[in-house]
This record gives sequence, C-alpha cells and structure tokens, in this order.
Amino acid sequence: MRNIPVDITALTFVCVAAPRPKLVDQDTGEVKADRDGNPVFTVGLSAANAAGRVELVNVSVTGDPGVSVGQIVNPVGLVAFPWEQVRNGERRWGIAYRADQITPAAPAAVPAPSSSSADADAA
Repeated sequence: MRNIPVDITALTFVCVAAPRPKLVDQDTGEVKADRDGNPVFTVGLSAANAAGRVELVNVSVTGDPGVSVGQIVNPVGLVAFPWEQVRNGERRWGIAYRADQITPAAPAAVPAPSSSSADADAA
C-alpha cells in the first residue's frame, strides 16, 4: 500500500474520542499489534483548518498516547493510506490514517500584561 504524508501545518487537531485498543476481531476482542508486538490504539481526532472546515478522522498509533478528550494534539508523522476489502460479497474501501505519535500540543503562550496596563488597572 502507498502511504501518503499529510501536511498538518495548517490544521488544528482536537482529541474527540479517547484512545482505545484497535481490535483485530470484534468477537474475540483480540487487540491488533504492530510488527514488534506492541498494541495499536485508535484515537478519534477532529481536524480543522483556518476556514472552519472540520473533518473527523480515526488515527492509529502504536501504544497508548495518553491524550484525553478535548485536548489539542499533534499527530506526528501522520500518513493516509487507501484500503479496500471484500466482506460477505460486498466491496468496501476508504482512507485510513496512522501516526508515529500523538502528542499534546504546546500550550498557547499568554502574553504578560505590560506595566502600563497593570498601572491603569490599579488606578
């Protein structure tokens, strides 16, 4: 399969579904593992651009990234890849997403009040 790198520089990602183990089989509860045997997790993210367009994507990542719902995050090394399968005679296809890591975004810097505005507030 061909991996397509995703440019995340113009997007803001928010965790909208907590990390959960990705299952190989819903019936048995078998958890998917990567090549090294580490568990794979799925995290629901919203991806928004400056124009306000929002897409919901499920992103797979090795190991529990330790992020929570509502947290602004960065999917490091995000790639998309097309998939298709035939199940019970029905063909399905789509685009899946995988990241090397999902890390909390750095908090926005809050400017310190200037001394002139602090003096005005005190007056």
